[in-house]
Amino acid sequence: MLEIQRQQLLLDILDEKKFVTVAELTQLLRSSEATIRRDLVKLDKQNKLVRVHGGAQALETGREGSKLKHIAGNAFWVSRETKADVKRLIAKKAVELCAEGESIIINGGSSTYMMGEFLQDRNLNILTNSFVLAQELAERSTNQISLPGGEIYRKQGIILSAYDNDTTQHYSASKMFMGTPGISEFGVTESDALLIRSEQKLRRQAEKLIVLADSSKLDQRSSFIFCPLTDVDTLITDSNADQKILDSYARLGVEVIVVDGGE
Repeated sequence: MLEIQRQQLLLDILDEKKFVTVAELTQLLRSSEATIRRDLVKLDKQNKLVRVHGGAQALETGREGSKLKHIAGNAFWVSRETKADVKRLIAKKAVELCAEGESIIINGGSSTYMMGEFLQDRNLNILTNSFVLAQELAERSTNQISLPGGEIYRKQGIILSAYDNDTTQHYSASKMFMGTPGISEFGVTESDALLIRSEQKLRRQAEKLIVLADSSKLDQRSSFIFCPLTDVDTLITDSNADQKILDSYARLGVEVIVVDGGE
C-alpha cells in the first residue's frame, strides 16, 4: 500500500472511530508499528489528527473532505482492491454453486461483494447485511433482495443490529457465503467483535457455510473466532494455496474448491 493511500485510510478510520490505538492501526492497515508511528507524526504535524499516548484521535472540528457521507468506509474499498483478480475468480465460482430460485445469505465483505457482478443475470432470493452489495443488486439485477434491520457500519459497508428480533430470524437459506481475514485449524476468524454476533445470527438461518478466502488468508488467525473449522462445509480459494494446508482442512471434513489464481 502506498504511503498516501495508507495515510488517507488512517484518517478515514479516525473519522469513523474518533480514537484509535497504534495496535489497531497496525492490524487494520497491515503495517508495522514503526510505519504507523511515522504516519501519526507526519499527520499530526500537518494538523490532520492529534497524537496521543498509544494512538491518535480525530480533530474535534473534523477534517475537510470527510468520508463519513459514504455508505462504505475507505477501508472497505481498499480491501476490495487487494488481490482483486483472485477474489473475482473466487466470487465467480461461489455464484456457480447457486441454483436458480435458491435462497442464499451473503455476509458483507470485500470478497463476497465481488459476487454481485456474477449475480446480475441470476434469479435468487438473497439476504445480505452488505448495504453496498444490496444497492448494486437492486439497481442491476432482478434478484429478490432482503436486508436485516439495524444501523449502517461504514467501515465495512454492512448493517448491524443490536436486537435479537429482526428480519434475519424469518429467513431460511440453503447456503451462506462469507469472507474472512483468516482461516486456520483454529477456525474461521474475524477482526471485529461487533461483527461476530451479526454473522452468527445469519449463520443459524443457513444449512451450509461456504467461506471465500484467497490463499493469503489460509493458516492465518485474526482476533476473534467466528466458528470452528468443522462448521465449514466448503472453502473456495486459489491455486497459490499450500496443498498441505488444504489437505489438513479436508481431513476435518471441509470440501475444498480451488480456482486458478495464476502466479
